[in-house]
Amino acid sequence: MPGMKLITLYLPESYLRALDELVEKRYYPSRAEAIRVAIRDLLNKEFWGKAELEGEGGARGRGRSRPTS
Repeated sequence: MPGMKLITLYLPESYLRALDELVEKRYYPSRAEAIRVAIRDLLNKEFWGKAELEGEGGARGRGRSRPTS
């Protein structure tokens, strides 16, 4: 695949089981694609989205967000 690099990462078994379930239910074609989508969404929210939020005059998006539930 052009423009892609291979990385290795360690994940907890529970994450792998959940990823496998998403693949089994055909939400994603593979673990790799599910992880790519998750990383893309994280970057959209935490990295690329920050410029838009800061451009609106607010300091929202700074720091690490935590789930509310």
